[in-house]
Amino acid sequence: MQEPTNRTISRRDFHKRAGQIAAATALSTLVVPHVYAAEDNTINLALIGCGGRGTGAIVNALKTSVGPTKLTFMVDVFQERLDKSLKELSGIKELQSQIDVPEDRRIVSFEGYKQAMDGLKKGDVAILTTPPAFRWVQFTYAIQKGLNVFMEKPVTVDGPTTRRMYKLADEATAAGLKVGVGLMCRHCRARGELFKRIKDGEIGDIVLLRAYRQHGPVAECFVPANPGKMTDTMYQIRNFHAFLWASGGLYSDFYIHNIDECCWMMDKSKDEQVWPTLAQGSGGRNYRGKDVDQNFDSYNVEYTFDEGTKLYLHGRTIAGAENRFASYAHGTKGFAVISQDGHTPTHARIYSGRKLDKDKITWAWQGREPNPYDLEWEDLLTAIRKNEPYNEVRRGSDASLVSSMGRMSTHTAQPVKFDEMLNCKQEFAPDVDKLTANSPPPVLPDKDGKYPVPQPGRLIMKEYEDFHA
Repeated sequence: MQEPTNRTISRRDFHKRAGQIAAATALSTLVVPHVYAAEDNTINLALIGCGGRGTGAIVNALKTSVGPTKLTFMVDVFQERLDKSLKELSGIKELQSQIDVPEDRRIVSFEGYKQAMDGLKKGDVAILTTPPAFRWVQFTYAIQKGLNVFMEKPVTVDGPTTRRMYKLADEATAAGLKVGVGLMCRHCRARGELFKRIKDGEIGDIVLLRAYRQHGPVAECFVPANPGKMTDTMYQIRNFHAFLWASGGLYSDFYIHNIDECCWMMDKSKDEQVWPTLAQGSGGRNYRGKDVDQNFDSYNVEYTFDEGTKLYLHGRTIAGAENRFASYAHGTKGFAVISQDGHTPTHARIYSGRKLDKDKITWAWQGREPNPYDLEWEDLLTAIRKNEPYNEVRRGSDASLVSSMGRMSTHTAQPVKFDEMLNCKQEFAPDVDKLTANSPPPVLPDKDGKYPVPQPGRLIMKEYEDFHA
């Protein structure tokens, strides 16, 4: 299987480039507070989930200009994953003084997040980069401990967990906690300038949005049967992108960014979010030999906003096919590139015509774009330092729900409305807060180690059986 071939820097691989870009972290476009030096101003960080995204998030958090920050706890359910993360972080010379994780603060346990959060003080940050299914469980405890939080996307994978996260978001706000969600595109300065220009009418009224994420298969999403070296529950957690209960599958994990940045351009203002009210999808699964995951290889979803504007999302993970990774907005007066060739840099620009014609560019971002993976941490830590309101959970939950709408519609071959998805009774993993390594897995394999896959039009998967009840 080949990895995606594009020029983007994802959180998954960002930490691999940290040494190369450390010298470029002074973000000249930012206005940030004084860099505190006193020990009692240090914000301690607990990394809960030590995969590639968690490791990348720590790099961003430690090299922020809104310091000082220090990594003091690491938690995972796999020893080798924690060890690998710590080794990679310790190999970044300029961050070594900010890594203070002795052996007794390296925790391998399902309940380890509690021990880590117990060891933080109020004002510190718990970083939740475990599979999304566990997001509400760990967020609940962080609120109880009075901790600020950074959580990766998606934050929910179904209706019940979305409703639960709405309530937790309100509790966090009431407690004065600051919470960031890893939809870093919303922190992009180039996209932000484009948003302002669209609101000022530079492309007229938006009549169509298009989004593409098309590349080769990604190994973590397409997996063989459990070889028997771990329980089915641990195997599913280890390969969480392959299972709907754990992550919402590759649809929720990959496509949420393109969906979110397109919906952003439809917003009325910073505080007035606009989301599609209907999703109608189609897609399918190619023959993939012995793969046992629950993902499709192609997803094509038509989202409709309340006033009729359409967003077309095209996702594909097929070897040998054309690679395309971009989002576009078409207006009555012009055409805008929201992003092209990946998440960052965006290559954001506006054209007076309806196609990519360099002679008709009327605006383009000039100079180097500050990296949004850095910016989301600059913004969160600035809010913590200044004690300003900051909570991205409601918006992150909405973006996650809209992603679930598209996935659900494609898997069932049924139209799915926003309110239907939100109020759907079926929860993928209702007892995830009680899960242990030896628990029965949330989804059972058959005698050949294969898991149920969506069969559009038949609604045979248990996860969807009561959707239209």
